[in-house]
Amino acid sequence: MSELTAGRTSAVEKEAAKKKEWRPISYWPFIVPAMVVVLAVIIFPWAYTIWMSLHEWKVGSPPTFVGLANYLRLPTDARFVESVWHTLVYTALSVALPLILGTLAAVIFNTKFPLRGFFRGLFILPMMATPVAIALVWTMMFHPQLGILNYLLSMVGLPPSLWVFHPATAIPSLVLVETWQWTPLVMLIVLGGLTAIPSEPYESAQIDGATPWQTFRYISLPMIMPFLFIAAMIRMIDAVKSFDIIFAITQGGPGSASETINLYLYSVAFVYYDVGYASAIVVVFFALIIALAGALLHLRQRTHWNDAGGSA
Repeated sequence: MSELTAGRTSAVEKEAAKKKEWRPISYWPFIVPAMVVVLAVIIFPWAYTIWMSLHEWKVGSPPTFVGLANYLRLPTDARFVESVWHTLVYTALSVALPLILGTLAAVIFNTKFPLRGFFRGLFILPMMATPVAIALVWTMMFHPQLGILNYLLSMVGLPPSLWVFHPATAIPSLVLVETWQWTPLVMLIVLGGLTAIPSEPYESAQIDGATPWQTFRYISLPMIMPFLFIAAMIRMIDAVKSFDIIFAITQGGPGSASETINLYLYSVAFVYYDVGYASAIVVVFFALIIALAGALLHLRQRTHWNDAGGSA
């Protein structure tokens, strides 16, 4: 019996050893195409951009390796520093205003009233329009003499404004366009959070005599906070790299009053043809986007959601 048992054990061990032998991976044909696409579309362009940023390279002349000289030039470039400040201001306003107005609109559309579906559809129309068409329409509305906005200001007794034609009001005017277009997106995200809240907390608050503001402050707002973070993340990434509307309306002007990093990058690369310096701006710009997104994610992780909101 012992010899028979030993023979069986030896056979099992040999079979296990055969299974442990290396065999060619059968799923490589499915992985390789995806790896090639990722390498060609994402990794190679970024590696090549970093390589270009280490060279002084203008169109028509061969590249010359300069190391970190392009990066060391950035802090001393007044126009680049100004564009960073414009980008941060534009992004902050373009995130805060749609969040506030979108949340207000979501609360309104979450209540029941006649033709609610029709007005919801009407409200989201701005986000469906093309950016260039929006820019052309708003450019006409911003005109100091012929624009309808100054006409509306005169109807309420306010003085006319130069809007995008004055350095002090150029960025706020552009933020007005951004807010008009993307507030509906925030409304849709927050409205999804409001509809997911159960009715029991509201019924309890009504029995306790809570006011509408108290109901929103202590019930609705904590539960929709994860949705607000999602909306803020989407808006931040979109606003920080905004180009089309700004370029079509002001082209960074008047002067450089509304020139963001994206527009300055465009000028360096396609007006001055300084490819090496433009590549360095791209790398720093990407690092700025990663930093802003990381800050929002860190803030979200440090926030303690309640059970209802945390599961969103």
